[in-house]
Amino acid sequence: MGGLRVHGSPVSTATMRVLAVLHEKELEYDFVQVDMKSGEHKTDKFLALNPFGQVPALEDGDIKMFESRAITQYLAHTYADRGTQLLFKEPKKMADQSVWVEVEVHHFDKVASKLAWELCYKPMFGMKTDEATAEELKGELGKVLDVYEARLARTTFISGDAFGLADVHHAPVVHYLMSSPAKEVFVARPHVGKWVEYILSRPAWARVVADQKKDCARFKDNGMQRKLVLLFGQQDNEAAFE
Repeated sequence: MGGLRVHGSPVSTATMRVLAVLHEKELEYDFVQVDMKSGEHKTDKFLALNPFGQVPALEDGDIKMFESRAITQYLAHTYADRGTQLLFKEPKKMADQSVWVEVEVHHFDKVASKLAWELCYKPMFGMKTDEATAEELKGELGKVLDVYEARLARTTFISGDAFGLADVHHAPVVHYLMSSPAKEVFVARPHVGKWVEYILSRPAWARVVADQKKDCARFKDNGMQRKLVLLFGQQDNEAAFE
């Protein structure tokens, strides 16, 4: 599996989404860190991988892909016999999960990513959170999670009766928001809270987070490592970032 290569940023939720699936599928890969601060993602070399100049991009032999959710679906199908089974073979279950893959894009992430920008990324980059905007977004996210709460009262996972691709897709943004004041929006809904606890406790996700700390070594000069540590409250590891 040495032909798999991911080009991305360790703090990018889209990149983390792809890495989560790679770890769930127990696939080996090379990670090529893209220096977005210097504009590397807008160079001709990177634009040959993704003409829109966004991370991540995937290379698998002669296959080149971009768009994180397209990449995860490719990996789940191509390497279906490896690691965790993230797809359903039965047509009704497959269709049901497909609905929630779309829900994550058009309803959850549409709000959650904006909230993560306000509560997580802005502090990380030394910017001030717009508290009014954050409160409004928390209210919007709560409405989405009310639908999730009803769904999870009937099924163990958002994907259905088994853990699947739709669940994995949520993990990166949930990871950030659970380390912010938005955590209350999740834990206030018991079924959602239990689901979140499960998806963030998976060994594959733990590896994504561990790799993030390691890959952020390149951010040492601008203090990104320390900011990530403070954001996620892992004070015991702070010395490693000095």
